[in-house]
Amino acid sequence: MKVLLRLLLDLLARIGRSLDLPLLAALLVLMVIGLATQYSASGESERGVLMQGAFYCVGLVALWFASRAPARLLKQATPALFLLSLIPMVLVLFIGGGKYGNHWIKLGFFNVQPAELCKLSLPLMLAWHFDRHPLPPRFLVLLKALAIIAMPVGLTLLQRDLGTAVLILATGVFVLFLAGTSWWWWCSGAALGGSVFAIVMLAPMRWLSFLRPYQQNRILTFRNPDNDPMGAGWNILQSQIAIGGGGMTGKGWGQGTQSHLNYLPEHTTDFAFSVLSEEFGWLGVAFVLALYLFLIARCLWIASEARDAYSRLVAGTVGLSLFAYVLVNGGMISGLLPVVGVPMPLLSYGGTSAVTLLLGFGVVMALQFRRPGQRR
Repeated sequence: MKVLLRLLLDLLARIGRSLDLPLLAALLVLMVIGLATQYSASGESERGVLMQGAFYCVGLVALWFASRAPARLLKQATPALFLLSLIPMVLVLFIGGGKYGNHWIKLGFFNVQPAELCKLSLPLMLAWHFDRHPLPPRFLVLLKALAIIAMPVGLTLLQRDLGTAVLILATGVFVLFLAGTSWWWWCSGAALGGSVFAIVMLAPMRWLSFLRPYQQNRILTFRNPDNDPMGAGWNILQSQIAIGGGGMTGKGWGQGTQSHLNYLPEHTTDFAFSVLSEEFGWLGVAFVLALYLFLIARCLWIASEARDAYSRLVAGTVGLSLFAYVLVNGGMISGLLPVVGVPMPLLSYGGTSAVTLLLGFGVVMALQFRRPGQRR
């Protein structure tokens, strides 16, 4: 018995040598909360929970394999990985499907969203690009980086998936920020972005006729959801009711009325965090946000300890990207941002997003434990 126990402990030690245990523990807690939320939101459907659990298992296996990858090999393979991620982005334009565009490729009994892969491959490619040049980047190097960003963002816009395109763009912007791009660029970009946002949000709708009808409805709903409470404004209003109804401690697991009575739409995907807010209240929300904050801080700490630009840019961008996902989904379900169909990481139902996110954390662990010159 002692021999078996010793072998088991040795096996666990070998498996855990490449893993950042604090990072992994926070991810596992989030996944458990995600499965509990999915079970309640789906009306206690075991099939959905089992599917999501299977996605988590695939993601954890991908995380472990990625954490074992030598940093040098990962860096060398980055251009090829980036090009490989663009191939399904082109294929989905011809063979894909989706509610409002070509977002998904159906593989047997589940769907794959190719754009999710670019949320990881783009930062890797940009980090590889900047690692080959002195930082902060010069003008020509920056222009090449913008061209790299334009490829996956443009392909995602052709799929008519604005929300994912914004998040992919955000990952690229985070790399530019961490690379030390001049503040002049940031001030110019902020002024341009703020102007475009103000025009879109305040301009008469006849000026926005180039947008699709559902996109125009989202803008109108963001401006004033009470204008059409039984139509376009229904999602936001019901989400706000769910969030406010949770109070401090919530109604209890499985006791939320908005999801169980089908008032809250997309309660297993885009608005899963609203379900958690109603059932676990502010305390539950604060605990989940604290877990997200820990993951972000841990990635930024790993980035600060990195010995090369590639590792620093990738680790920092994975953390900041998680911040963007949480910010956009949280702002969306509370009415502070337009509804763009962005899931809450590891809480909303989704296979490709969960696997890609866990894979990204595996890459961060690989860069942490496999620094240049570091022995293991």
